[in-house]
Amino acid sequence: MNKYLKKLWDIFWSDDSVLGWILNVIVAIILVKFVIYPGLGFVFNTDFPVVAVVSGSMQHENSFEKWWGENGNYYENINITKEEFKGFRFKNGFNKGDIMVLWGRSKVKIGDVIVFQGAASKPIIHRVIKINEDKTYRTKGDNNADSRQDELNIKKVYGKAVFRIPWLGYIKIIFTDLISLIFR
Repeated sequence: MNKYLKKLWDIFWSDDSVLGWILNVIVAIILVKFVIYPGLGFVFNTDFPVVAVVSGSMQHENSFEKWWGENGNYYENINITKEEFKGFRFKNGFNKGDIMVLWGRSKVKIGDVIVFQGAASKPIIHRVIKINEDKTYRTKGDNNADSRQDELNIKKVYGKAVFRIPWLGYIKIIFTDLISLIFR
């Protein structure tokens, strides 16, 4: 038994073969999935400590001034002024492929970017534009014309976005797309 464990150990640490590479990838995936991700979830008090942005619903194509010129009327009609919006975290939105770090212990307020479970199976990350009388939230993607039906009365919030890591989420997007192509 020791002989086989030593051989496996040598393949893992010393061997530059395909088998060694595959073994390292498998161990890395297991560590991230079952140790690092849950550990971050514990520290940040959320089931989703980091999320990859998979759509352009929060993307601002232009400068804030130009974006506000194209979208400001919507926000002013719901009593969010330009000056208020400038004070929001991620006032310039974020891009598909970004990684967002979430914090689960925060009180949610208008302007915060939250992750919640929408009607689809994937979590959604959008901006809170209203707190309803029943303490549920209404959100909207900055790049969307209006709120979707499943974001009018959000009860369960997984966390609030507090930090952005640009483009790193494309690793997940590419990997997920590749897996879905293989298993079609």
